[in-house]
Amino acid sequence: MPRLFKGWDMILNSFTSLQEFKVHARPRGETCHITHRQNHMTVDTSTPRVTMASHCVGESDGLTFCLARPEDYDDVMAISQDIYGGNDYLPHRYHSWMTEPGRVVIIARRDRKLVALESGLLVDGGETVIVEGLRVCPNERGCGLAGVIQRFVDGYIKRVYPNVKIKRLTRGDDPGPEKLSKFTLLARRAVLSLLGDSEGFDGFVSGLKEKLVGSDESNSSSRLVPVKDLEALKTLLLDSDLSSRLQLPGGAIIQDWQPLKLMESNLHILARRNLTWFVDGSSEKPLFMSLHTPPYPIPFNGGSLRFNIDLYGTDTSLAKKALTAHLNIVKSEIQGLVLVHIYMHQTLWEDLKQFCEGHETVKQFRDYWEQLFLEREP
Repeated sequence: MPRLFKGWDMILNSFTSLQEFKVHARPRGETCHITHRQNHMTVDTSTPRVTMASHCVGESDGLTFCLARPEDYDDVMAISQDIYGGNDYLPHRYHSWMTEPGRVVIIARRDRKLVALESGLLVDGGETVIVEGLRVCPNERGCGLAGVIQRFVDGYIKRVYPNVKIKRLTRGDDPGPEKLSKFTLLARRAVLSLLGDSEGFDGFVSGLKEKLVGSDESNSSSRLVPVKDLEALKTLLLDSDLSSRLQLPGGAIIQDWQPLKLMESNLHILARRNLTWFVDGSSEKPLFMSLHTPPYPIPFNGGSLRFNIDLYGTDTSLAKKALTAHLNIVKSEIQGLVLVHIYMHQTLWEDLKQFCEGHETVKQFRDYWEQLFLEREP
C-alpha cells in the first residue's frame, strides 16, 4: 500500500522559513548567544560546549529549570524507570524533540541532578499547547514535584508564546474526580491492546482476513481506500461535516496521543509523522477514517516494538477492515515482541475484541482501558 507524505522534503523544508532567530547582545568581553526561538535551543558561540547558565530559564522551589539538550539524554532515561509500564515513547523520540519546530522541553535539576521533565508542543496555529512527557525521578515521586515543573512550564510558555489560549493533554489513566475537576473532559476513547511475537503476526492477520471473508462484512459495499497525498488529506480533514459524521473525540484528530484540531495549520505536523491513512471510499462523505504510526522501539520486556492504530467512526464493519489493513501493511516490518494499541470509539471495543480472539500467539494484553482527552487554560 502507498504511504502518505513520502518524498515531501520540499513541503517540510518550506516550514523552516517560518523559524525565528534572535541575537542577544552582550557587553564586550561576555559571550554572545544566538537563540533559535522556534526550537528553544541556545548555542554559546565562544566555546564548543554549552554551559549550564547558557540554557537555564529560571529557578523555583530549590530547582533550576533548563531547556533540555541532546546530552541530557542519559540523565532523562535514568529518571524514566517504569514509565507507562514499559510503553515509554521518549527513548525513541527524545532526540527528534530537540529539533522539532514548536517544541519546548524543560528539565528540572536539584544540585545539578536531573529530577523532572515536561514538554509542550505548539499546535492549532499557535493557540494550543499539548503537554507531554511528564516524568519525575523515582525517589521524588509523590512529593509534589510534578506540580512544580508543570506550573513552571505553564508560566514559561505564557511568557514565550503569549498567544497560547488552551492547554491540552491526553492520559491513559483516570486521575479521579478531584484532579479531573481542574480540567474540561472533552472525550474518552476505548483502547484495545494486543501482545504477540512478530513470528505469529502473519498467521494472526491471515486469520482476520478469513474472518472477514466468512462474515457479512466482506459483502458490504463499504470499502477502504488509502489517502495518497496532502491535497487528498486536506480535502478530507477540512470538511466541515467530518467531525460530526465520524464523532471525532472533542472534534479533534488524536494522533498517537497528540490531539489536533481540524485546521490547515496542523497539516505540516501530520506530514512529519510518516502516517498511513485509510478512509471510507464508498461516498464523497466518508463515515470512517483510520491511521497508523510506524512501529517504534520501547523498553517493554527488555526491548519491544509499539504499534499504534487510530480508528475514527462507529461502523463496525469498516473498523474490522481497517484494523486488518493496517496490520497487514506492517506485518513484514516488525520483529520480536510487539505491543499493538488500537484507539477507537467506545461502541467498537467489544466487537473488535471478539474479532481479534482465537489466536495462539497474538492475544489481548490488558483489559478494557481508556484514553482521556483533557483541556484547560494554561
